[in-house]
Amino acid sequence: MQQDILINWSPQETRVAVVEYGAVQELHVERTLERGLVGNVYLGKVVRVLPGMQSAFIDIGLERAAFLHVADLMSSINSRHADADSASSPAAPLPIEKQLFEGQAMMVQVLKDPIGTKGARLTAQISIAGRLLVFLPQDNHIGVSQKIPAAQREELRQRLQALTGDMGGGFILRTNGEDATVAELGEDIAYLRKTWARIKDAALRLPPTSVLHQDLSLLQRVLRDMVVENTQSIRIDSRDQFDKLKLFATEFMPATLHRLQLHSGERPIFDLFNIDEEIAKALGRRVDLKSGGYLIIDQTEALTTVDVNTGGYVGARNFDDTIFKTNLEASLAIARQLRLRNLGGIVIVDFIDMVQASHRDAVLAEFQKQLARDRIKTHVNGFSALGLLEMTRKRTRESLAHQLCEPCSACMGKGVVKTARSISYDILREILREARQFNPREFRVIASPKVIELFLDEESQHLAGLSDFIGKPISLQAEAAMAQEQYDIVLL
Repeated sequence: MQQDILINWSPQETRVAVVEYGAVQELHVERTLERGLVGNVYLGKVVRVLPGMQSAFIDIGLERAAFLHVADLMSSINSRHADADSASSPAAPLPIEKQLFEGQAMMVQVLKDPIGTKGARLTAQISIAGRLLVFLPQDNHIGVSQKIPAAQREELRQRLQALTGDMGGGFILRTNGEDATVAELGEDIAYLRKTWARIKDAALRLPPTSVLHQDLSLLQRVLRDMVVENTQSIRIDSRDQFDKLKLFATEFMPATLHRLQLHSGERPIFDLFNIDEEIAKALGRRVDLKSGGYLIIDQTEALTTVDVNTGGYVGARNFDDTIFKTNLEASLAIARQLRLRNLGGIVIVDFIDMVQASHRDAVLAEFQKQLARDRIKTHVNGFSALGLLEMTRKRTRESLAHQLCEPCSACMGKGVVKTARSISYDILREILREARQFNPREFRVIASPKVIELFLDEESQHLAGLSDFIGKPISLQAEAAMAQEQYDIVLL
């Protein structure tokens, strides 16, 4: 399986597509204005110490001073990494006024972005995330994510301890490092130690309020996280960013250097594989299958549901074979859509009911085979008593739809709107309520053209009857800018 990575860069947005077998499998988007500060390391300057709140305000060069609590000064692995195991418990901290003074320069890392009138939340306990590990330069703790089964943790901890030796600093194995090879872990350790050396060097050279380390951009994460053994090319359409990526790869990821290519063709790089068309499809509910069947994908707050339908497919010799072949094709399409849309959490798949157990087993085996290509961890529970396939996929970032879309202003995220007739009856009831409380000269209804057209045609008799009943004229005004559920009743 050969893989190509295409990068479309512009000053406002970076887009990355992972292509396998000529089809887009993953899409990643990062917007310049929406990049947060979490993970960034600064050389801060203490501007105020508040003994009563056991906190301090630190200037890190932003519009508002950032906030640091005494608990985030402590060297406590427990308080920093709730997902990692640790047997120690934090000791009581010294009062903050005995640890900090105004004008003091100190290295800090952003825990939470500024929100509204609140400044960023900081910690003095630095951690640097790699692809497989988290590096704790101020600790000597070796930990393993609690999401990894307990039976494997001790073995993984010992392997990690042997790799890190006595060079100083601690490490926590991330969940996606569970199956990593010794070579892969070694590469990550080398990258993290080199990054920390650069941060320390910058802290000695730069003045307070300087940025010492920024969390990797999407471009850099492509080299760190997405390049695998079968990646044959990484193509980017910006000369400036290509040069920057080469420098990054030369220093941190030399094994990826020969795969970097500058795209200089006349056609935009995303046009080569119809990426924009795939993005548009990935935002829709319906996914058509080549056989004539289709999927309906609905993403809710708690879970994602996928419904498989035969549609117009009647190619097999009998109905059971038609269902079986549709489900087999759907299993490949669903696995791809999960990656393409980055759907995480609980996923329920409603395959078409299969009578034969051998067909269900074959579909399940094919689905698991396709999911094995996913970089994100998945777990399939199999078919439930109701015939639904239950699975989970780890959440790593927002889904594509949440990144690129917002709730419809007409339906407010419901996915449906009331019919024009329902709205017209709402208006008639509202006019009756208003007529019992007020005594205007006239009622004027301002609504969408479709609702007004209904009043002028099919509902004209009901409107005239209400006008006679309340003894007031009712005039109509169409407003093209109004959504179907919007209306105003003006008392004249």
